[in-house]
Amino acid sequence: MTFKAEYIWIDGTEPTAKLRSKTKIMPGAPSSDVAQLPVWGFDGSSTSQAEGHASDRVLKPVFTCPDPIRGGGDVLVLCEVFDIDMTPHASNTRALLRPFSERFAGQEAIFGIEQEYTFFDGHRPLGFPEGGFPAAQGGYYCGVGADEIFGREIVEKHLDNCLKAGLGISGINAEVMPGQWEFQVGPLSPLEVSDQLWIARWLLYRTAEDFDVSATLDPKPVKGDWNGAGAHTNFSTRAMREGYDAIITACESLGEGSKPMDHVKNYGAGIDDRLTGLHETAPWNEYSYGVSDRGASVRIPWQVEQDRKGYIEDRRPNANVDPYVVTRLIVDTCCTALEKAGQV
Repeated sequence: MTFKAEYIWIDGTEPTAKLRSKTKIMPGAPSSDVAQLPVWGFDGSSTSQAEGHASDRVLKPVFTCPDPIRGGGDVLVLCEVFDIDMTPHASNTRALLRPFSERFAGQEAIFGIEQEYTFFDGHRPLGFPEGGFPAAQGGYYCGVGADEIFGREIVEKHLDNCLKAGLGISGINAEVMPGQWEFQVGPLSPLEVSDQLWIARWLLYRTAEDFDVSATLDPKPVKGDWNGAGAHTNFSTRAMREGYDAIITACESLGEGSKPMDHVKNYGAGIDDRLTGLHETAPWNEYSYGVSDRGASVRIPWQVEQDRKGYIEDRRPNANVDPYVVTRLIVDTCCTALEKAGQV
């Protein structure tokens, strides 16, 4: 008896890492226990993670779930990348998140990430006419009808695949530009939401492949008067879910000193193309927060102000952001501030 394990990892491509995967045939009965899955090697010189004269790198399984595409007892296996001495590779951003997640575990931080993306048919967004542009934005967001919605069959299949994989996906919707969609993962802990978002991204690419369509996380897939693509990141701690003072402390902390630039420069390549102050964004080089304000860097939802507790939404992260990085930065900044303020 054997089963297939699809080993998935994040490569070293800059400025935006890519997903890679390969299949391992495992002997014995199917197992979803990550501890039972062995480490495996790969050629790091082909993934921008090694030089050719010393190219071996190591895949260490850290998260596994059912493979909804192959079915049966086959599994998807998310891996961290290690050097051969079993120290984390320089591209291994998950290893950097782990100590922060552990340090602030008592604050019970949770995240919900809204992953926007755009389908492309060849060199044009799905739904864009050959050699031209569709009608202006307005009717596409959460729209219905073949004249405004493109790629729904792929989106529905991706949703089903995520649910079959047991991922914490919490919704989908059509976005502002034709061929642009969004799915949401969470609320989950920092490591859980990041692991599951990477798997959901892999499933997005793999699902779209079967329809001869590509999906991109480019933050500004069409230049000009068209919305970009973000990964709005919703965040709360136990104190924030219990009281409004902690909400304000978290918002203020994200704007202190060098924090705005420390975050923005790590929120995804091409962020200045997207955060222009237009199309529901704040300028990349200015920090602001406000209630129900989608033109602010950080939004406090209206019901949070009304209930005097809840969560905040950092609207700055790009669609191509590394979730391990964005969750680490937010946890470090906000949880440190809440700890200093005694709001834990």
